[in-house]
Amino acid sequence: MIYSETRLKDAWLIDIEPRGDARGSFARTFCHDEFGSRGMVANYVQQNMSVSAQKGTVRGMHFQRGQHAEAKLIRCTRGSIMDVIVDLRGGSPTYLRHEAFELSADNRRQLYVPPGFAHSFQTLADDIEVTYLVSAPYTPSAEGGVRYNDPLLAIKWPLPISVISDKDENWPLLDPDNPSLF
Repeated sequence: MIYSETRLKDAWLIDIEPRGDARGSFARTFCHDEFGSRGMVANYVQQNMSVSAQKGTVRGMHFQRGQHAEAKLIRCTRGSIMDVIVDLRGGSPTYLRHEAFELSADNRRQLYVPPGFAHSFQTLADDIEVTYLVSAPYTPSAEGGVRYNDPLLAIKWPLPISVISDKDENWPLLDPDNPSLF
């Protein structure tokens, strides 16, 4: 695997290195030791799958607080998405900065999102499937979110929003005088 640091501290973009022969190809998509050597969370407790039918759908900006904060390893297995992460860690040098990455079935890229980040994505085509490992079980009482259109973040989504849940539409806006969520 090829690990590329992002502009956000502790977040990584990962390219796989397929090896092929007459049968097709093979590639590792996760290595406990390689993740650990880079300071990345290397233990995961569940794998989730998200399917979105319509281009322009936005899911998120989600996170979990405290001891339930989760690292995620995200991959788009059908179609393509624009994945957006926001550093919500108060002491981080990249606090409240965000970055976007195109993940697709074609580019096979993965995004490692450390604990303390909000995560969201927008579908760039119809019939999208995203799979991701998480390092902590979902805990409803620890769930939090940031509004996808928060003016403090000024995220530029590539498409008009076609579908978004009521919950994601109504997450609170960040408070410019006290934006810390952790």
